[in-house]
Formats: sequence, C-alpha cells, structure tokens
Amino acid sequence: MFTGLVEATGQLSRRDRVGPDARLEILISGLGEPLALGESISVDGVCLTVQTIVDGGFACDASSETLARTTLGELTLPAKVNLERATPLGGRMGGHIVTGHVDGTGVLLEREPVGEMSKLTFGYPPNLARFIAEKGSICVNGVSLTVNGVGSDRFDVVIIPHTAAVTSLGILSPGGKVNLEVDVLARYILRAREVDSRAT
Repeated sequence: MFTGLVEATGQLSRRDRVGPDARLEILISGLGEPLALGESISVDGVCLTVQTIVDGGFACDASSETLARTTLGELTLPAKVNLERATPLGGRMGGHIVTGHVDGTGVLLEREPVGEMSKLTFGYPPNLARFIAEKGSICVNGVSLTVNGVGSDRFDVVIIPHTAAVTSLGILSPGGKVNLEVDVLARYILRAREVDSRAT
C-alpha cells in the first residue's frame, strides 16, 4: 500500500523486452535507505517489485498487462518517473490509500497558472466516470491529488509549487499521458451498492 506522497523522482533509463514482458531499469537518488530485493515500489503510480539492485538504481519486471494498461510501455526514454516506497505499518498517512493498481490512463488537456499554483485538466476514460467526484481523491502518476472539478470526460486539479517541483507533474505538457488510480473507497462503496441493488 502507498499514500501517493512521492518520495523522490527517478529516471526510467532502460526497457528491455523479454518476450511480451519487459525488464525496466530505473536510476534513483534521494530515496533514503537502500532498497531491498523483493520490496514493493510505486513507479509513476504502478506497484512493481525490486528484482535486482543495479549501479545507481534498481531493475524490475513489468508484465505485458502492465505495459498495455499503463504508460510504462510507451514512455520515451529516458523518462522522469515518480517513486514511493510502500507505507510501513503504522506509517504516516499523508495522502490517501493508494494500491498501485492503475485503473487506466488519462491525458493532460490543459495547463494554466492560478497565481503561483497550476491548474491541470485531464481527460479520462468513460469507464472511470462514476469513481471520480469533486473534492474526492485521485492518484495521477503516483501523486495523491484532490479533484477540484469534474465533467463527463475530464477533471481538474490544482497543484502547489512544491508538488510541481518534486514530481514529474511539474514538467508534464499538454498531450502527455498519465496513469490514473481512482479512490479505492469509492470503488468498494459503488460495488456494494451494485450488489445490494441486484439482491433486491
């Protein structure tokens, strides 16, 4: 489990195909204590497992499903990525509950300044519409954000200068694709309502 509070950024430096899958190599700095083999790490919002430690970073395997459903299979190398280690039991919950299971990809439609902050408007796939609510939480490329406004095919968020400086969202340009994970609580609440409605 993660919280959507990015700890550091890294550089996706290699993507070597292994049949339909791929081995990803990510260079890092400023992530704190050394990574351990087998630990989970969020890479742009995608939960991956540290397979090997390499000079200046780590490598992990990505399945064909992961490559198809997220941006990791198409990012132009080298690419800046957001990193977060799994939250330890009893750790601080500064964002919201994030699983690292991407629900789909979105695209940045517009970026505009709001004082010192930035308003980012994203388009999203229709199947996610019922999970995105104004003032609710959403994870964009591993970053926990609050939905400022929502429409039938788009939503917007406002990011503060700190978020722009320490995550890849600060350099994201219109047309750029992002990984989206909806609020897991919204998912379960809606699922429970669907089950209840069919039972009655």
